[in-house]
Amino acid sequence: MKIVRQLALFLENKPGTLSKVCGALAAAKINIYAISVSDGVDHAVVRMVVDDSHSALHLLGEHGVLVVERDVLMLEGRNKPGELADIAAKLAKNKVNIEYAYSATPPNAQTGAMILRVDNPKKAARILKGH
Repeated sequence: MKIVRQLALFLENKPGTLSKVCGALAAAKINIYAISVSDGVDHAVVRMVVDDSHSALHLLGEHGVLVVERDVLMLEGRNKPGELADIAAKLAKNKVNIEYAYSATPPNAQTGAMILRVDNPKKAARILKGH
């Protein structure tokens, strides 16, 4: 588990927009570890964790994409019922709020990546160390 930079992109909500962004990242050899898309009427918010956030931020800025950076926790969770409940309980007990979460765990995998946006990433990292 570690604290990483998440990029929140504000994109026009129309066909092909996400493809162009992901294609530009791929062409620059920037790998996407985790992604979440929330749609709105005119715009979508795409949250992603990539292997080189500094280069991605620069590239996206060159393409006129509005990007906001945030610290989030990226942890590997066991793929079993109650895993997120255990994590949330540990954080709640220590007064750390989970603002949002997203994950990617393939079926039948033993583990998966989990992204947590919390109100105090450093404190959360200490609490979940070794989880």
